[in-house]
Amino acid sequence: MITDVLTAVALYLAIQDFNKVVFKKQKFLIELDKYAPDVAELIQTPMEMHYIPLKVALFYLLNPYTVMSCVAKSTCAINNTVIAFFILATIKGSAFLSAVFLALATYQSLYPLTLFAPALLYLLQRQFIPIKLKSKSFWLYTMQYAALYLCSLVVIICLSFFLLNSWDFIPSVYGFILSVPDLTPNIGLFWYFFAEMFEHFSLFFICVFQINVFFYTIPLAIKLKEHPVFFMFVQIAIISIFKSYPTVGDIALYMAFLPVWSHLYRFLRNIFILSCVLVVCSLLFPVLWHLWIYAGSANSNFYYAITLTFNIGQILLISDYFYAFLRREYYLTHGLHLTRQDGTEAMLVLK
Repeated sequence: MITDVLTAVALYLAIQDFNKVVFKKQKFLIELDKYAPDVAELIQTPMEMHYIPLKVALFYLLNPYTVMSCVAKSTCAINNTVIAFFILATIKGSAFLSAVFLALATYQSLYPLTLFAPALLYLLQRQFIPIKLKSKSFWLYTMQYAALYLCSLVVIICLSFFLLNSWDFIPSVYGFILSVPDLTPNIGLFWYFFAEMFEHFSLFFICVFQINVFFYTIPLAIKLKEHPVFFMFVQIAIISIFKSYPTVGDIALYMAFLPVWSHLYRFLRNIFILSCVLVVCSLLFPVLWHLWIYAGSANSNFYYAITLTFNIGQILLISDYFYAFLRREYYLTHGLHLTRQDGTEAMLVLK
């Protein structure tokens, strides 16, 4: 409970600072005439942004997934708190604290390693350092942040060694996460697939499944280099979907950010259907678990079907937000009313 409150407070303060940065950037771009003349309705106003930090905090605290995680006494709440403080430190512009909290998050569950890229991009923007591969200042700052992160991680791991007087915790923690030896049913994608697979194929497919979490980082960094906080949101969602042992607490963390992107609602295509899918699947999880484990009138296929549907719903939800974000950014610079060369109305298509 305490960790959940700390997470909510950290997210509140982080989004409060982020909104100030967004408003200043927006005002600066308007003064430079970077926006099209007919996009006034797309500009975020201070009144719209005022209650967003509070909504984020309440969205996290009152989320049923957070409540379930709290009731289950899951250690995921601790990981969420560390990630929330990492986000706060990053948005505040503290490279040292950002690196330390990222190292702590990586130490706990490995996958937050992928948050290094959005954090670096945001800190570079805060320092007004151009994101260019030929820039010396870019590489200098990148090396400094990477050194802070790696040194923090090494210190934490060495402290663990001194406490345990053994390196056995490394294969027990990180080896366990990567090799997926425990196939106990959960809300993830791994357990059923590898329970049904022949042993001599498992290593190859474990590598394929694990690469999913890390694979999207580079293309997202290229596409969203000007929008690192949205990049961070997408990356946290990817971690919660594709990690080997996900929990409902992981979902609660990225869903807390949805009010930050409330200005994208008009561009979302399937939000109602996807919301219904996620709600229905969440209600069916305990029902099918009971029918399978206790009543014996169902089998693992039923439960995994709901798991698969739930994760597909999450993937489509994040894809919808990604499309809406890119669409709004395009409209801001090119105008809301797009026309073809022959003067007819054009439709924007994401490819």
